[in-house]
Amino acid sequence: MLSHNYRIKLEEICSRIANGETVELNEIIWCEKLAKANRTAGTILRQARRKAENPNMTEDSLDGFLNALDIGGLGHERFGRGRFESVDEIVDWFRRDEEGDEWRRRD
Repeated sequence: MLSHNYRIKLEEICSRIANGETVELNEIIWCEKLAKANRTAGTILRQARRKAENPNMTEDSLDGFLNALDIGGLGHERFGRGRFESVDEIVDWFRRDEEGDEWRRRD
């Protein structure tokens, strides 16, 4: 559980991250260390980074819903693609057969 002071400090820093404002390196390092040690802090930091990545996200949008659940976003670069532009692209991505079924397996 986060202490009150840590949570206030983290939320203030994450607010600046989400708004694209300047954040000092030592603040980022502090947030990263806290996020590794505390699951709640990690969620707050990931949500702020998703908001910074998609500044037009609203709470009533699908992206906002997924962000509130701490799902998706951040890390799409690991999979070699960015956002899907249509439902057809999503269907095509899941139907790809170039690598067999290994790509679907959870590690």
